[in-house]
Amino acid sequence: MKEILQQLANLQYIDSRIDELKQLRGDLPEEILDIETDIARGEARLAKLEQEEKDLTVEYDNLLLEIKSSEEKVKKYEDQQLSVRNNREYDALTKEIEAQKQVIENSQKRVAEIEKRKEEIGPELEDAKTSLEEVQALHEDKKSSLDKVMQSTEDEEELLVKKRKEVEKDIDERYMRNYKRLRNGLNNGIAVVAMDRGAAFGMALPPQTQVEVRRMNKIIFDENSGRIVVDQSFFDKAKEQLSI
Repeated sequence: MKEILQQLANLQYIDSRIDELKQLRGDLPEEILDIETDIARGEARLAKLEQEEKDLTVEYDNLLLEIKSSEEKVKKYEDQQLSVRNNREYDALTKEIEAQKQVIENSQKRVAEIEKRKEEIGPELEDAKTSLEEVQALHEDKKSSLDKVMQSTEDEEELLVKKRKEVEKDIDERYMRNYKRLRNGLNNGIAVVAMDRGAAFGMALPPQTQVEVRRMNKIIFDENSGRIVVDQSFFDKAKEQLSI
């Protein structure tokens, strides 16, 4: 039984240290993912505005050509009216002139709308570029912070994960299931705790429980928290064997 208790203490020691390393990273990974989402949105917004500006420029140029063409047609039809021989031809030319004047009117209206929109889109583009640059700078800052933490903890975490697999392999499945259930059900992930001066996790243990813990011949559960309580010597040995 001492071997089982030692294995559980070893596993808890490793998991607690891995948790500490993850806490050093804090919320940085999640923050970076959120910022990357903001960057993607910012890039999409900027691309949309830039494409709109290009489309407006093309449409604007085409409208000016269309206005010029219609004005030329109006002049040509008006000149032709001076030499028509009958009312039917005159009326036909009049309809053509009216149609071209309508084209000119519609095009000029749309030109005015485009000019107004192009005045509006300039500040929007600048705002989109500035916002994107700010988010990208924040991303670089957060990424740099995370990289520094990762560089200082990555090697240790890899070794701990490797040791954890070795320890877990030697633990009976019954105890492993119980350990996982406890660890997953507790906020701090501490399933195995050392008895310290007759207490476990700050809660005093009954005298009989203290005696049983010191005997090290069976698994003892704290009646208050449900955690497995082991003698401090198991964690001392785990620290000695597993510290990196």
